[in-house]
Amino acid sequence: MKQYVADAFTDKLFAGNPAAICVMDKWLPDTLMQEIARENNLSETAFTVKGTEGYYLRWFTPGGEIDLCGHATLAAAYVLFRFYEQRADKIAFQTKSGQLEVARAGELLKMDFPAYTLEQTVVTDAMEEAIGVRPLEALQGRDLLCVLEKEEQVYDAKPDPAKVMRLDGLLLHITTRSARYDCISRSFAPKCGVAEDPVCGSGHCHILPYWANKLQKQELTAYQASARGGVIYGKVDGGRVQLAGKAALYSAADIFISD
Repeated sequence: MKQYVADAFTDKLFAGNPAAICVMDKWLPDTLMQEIARENNLSETAFTVKGTEGYYLRWFTPGGEIDLCGHATLAAAYVLFRFYEQRADKIAFQTKSGQLEVARAGELLKMDFPAYTLEQTVVTDAMEEAIGVRPLEALQGRDLLCVLEKEEQVYDAKPDPAKVMRLDGLLLHITTRSARYDCISRSFAPKCGVAEDPVCGSGHCHILPYWANKLQKQELTAYQASARGGVIYGKVDGGRVQLAGKAALYSAADIFISD
């Protein structure tokens, strides 16, 4: 079975967010796909199978399968465009979050994702203890989004994974305004077996709708301020979020397994 690793939301290696992409003729058992994800030990391993109308796509963290992943979708599209669908302008993925489309847009790949509905929630002492600083606001979707006051609080944050595990939501995102970008953020996913997700696409389906409403603008440029770093070009349109970025190929390999 062919497996590729590509860095998403970057145009150079060793930046952005690495994802493994397994291109298969048929589905493997779920337990085996989970073992492959654990063996890769990346924040995401994506599995894709070609269907009659595009491709099916599933995402596994080392801790389990999730409903939506942006960077691994971008990486999967990048791999398919490069090796399997060179003449295509668009790829449709059937996923647990419905149909997702990725289209070529000049040097970028543009994805169309559903936005998560956010509800204001009470800022708690537990949030402050987990993050190390008290948020100005907190909002709940699939994940917990905490808005901080200053850029340096985002860059310098060292959340306590054990305390993050006890917060509501699948992931924790911290975000604030930025002098250079519309917003910056970091994403933490100890519940998925990932201490910090370097660049989180599904997280920006929380982050960008919040800032689009706050800043009263549809198009935003976001920076994920992890050690690897990554830039996301986003547009919020009603209940949808368009995320655009680049990718860089790190490796192509054969996995020797039996199902």
